[in-house]
Amino acid sequence: MYVVSVERHSERILVLKMVLGDCLLNVFAVYAPHSGKSDEEKERFWKEVFHLVSCRPIPQKEMVVLAGDMNGHIGSRPCNVGYDGTHGGFGHGCMNADGSSYWSLQMGICCTLLTKQEAKLVTYVAGPVKSTVDYIMVRQEDKAKVRRPNVKVISSEECVPKHKLSVMDMWFKARKSWRRKFDCSSQECVYGSSRRKRRVRTEEYTCMVRDKVEQATRKGLGVNDHWQQMKGLMMETAKDICGMTKSPRRHKETWRWNKEVAEAVRENKIRRVDKMQRGLFLQQRKRNRRNMQMT
Repeated sequence: MYVVSVERHSERILVLKMVLGDCLLNVFAVYAPHSGKSDEEKERFWKEVFHLVSCRPIPQKEMVVLAGDMNGHIGSRPCNVGYDGTHGGFGHGCMNADGSSYWSLQMGICCTLLTKQEAKLVTYVAGPVKSTVDYIMVRQEDKAKVRRPNVKVISSEECVPKHKLSVMDMWFKARKSWRRKFDCSSQECVYGSSRRKRRVRTEEYTCMVRDKVEQATRKGLGVNDHWQQMKGLMMETAKDICGMTKSPRRHKETWRWNKEVAEAVRENKIRRVDKMQRGLFLQQRKRNRRNMQMT
C-alpha cells in the first residue's frame, strides 16, 4: 500500500488517493455542518460533495469510499422507504432532516447492510444521548468488495471526543511482486565466473570510456546532443568489450551464460551426484553393520 496523492478541497473535505493491491482507492474524508449551522452552508457543502463524488470523472475500475462525520441520522429501514440499494435495511433510530441531505449521492451505506447490536452501530455517545452520525459509504458496484460482517463500531476506542471508531474490512486482490531480472535485448555482456575477471573487465571498460570522452569534441553541443554523444560512446565501448548475441536465447538470462559458466554448472552437477551416491552408499553400509550386530 502506498499513497498517491492528498488533496484538501476545503476545511471540511479531504481526498486521499492510495493503491491497495490491484485497486486504486479514492477516500473522501468529510465533516458535515452540524445542526446549528445555516441551511445555506449545509446545502453548499453537500453540493460540493456531490460534485466531487458523482460528477467527477472517476473511472469505474477505481473504488470510491466516502467516510466521516455526516451529522445526520438515517434511521432504520421503515423510515426510509424509497431508497433501494442505498439503505441496506438495518439502522439505528429515526431519520432527521440532516440525514436526508445525502441520499442524492446514491451510495451504499455499509453499516446498514447487516443487522448488528446497538453497541456496534452507535458512533456518538454524550451522556444519555446515543446516535449514529459517522458513516462509511461506497458506490453500488463496490459493495461486493465489502466484508459485511466486519463493518462495525469499536465502542472501546474513542478516535475523537464522544465519537467512536468505525471500521470496515474490504476484499482486495494482492499484487504479486516479481523481482525484475536484468534483460539486455540487443547486447550480451559476457563476464567470467570469478570476481577477478569481472574487475578486469570493469577497469578496461572505464579506461576506454575515459579515453573516448577525452578525445570527443564538446564545443557547441547542447544538453541533449551531449547526452546522445555520451550514450553512443558508452554503447560502443560496451559492444567492443562485452560483445553481441547472435543466436536465439537458450536460457532466461543469457547475459551471464557462456562456456565457462556451462562447464562450471556441469562440474557442479557431477559433484552433487557423486556426493549423493556416496551418501547413499554410506547409509547402506551403516545399515548393513547394524543388521550384523543385531544378528
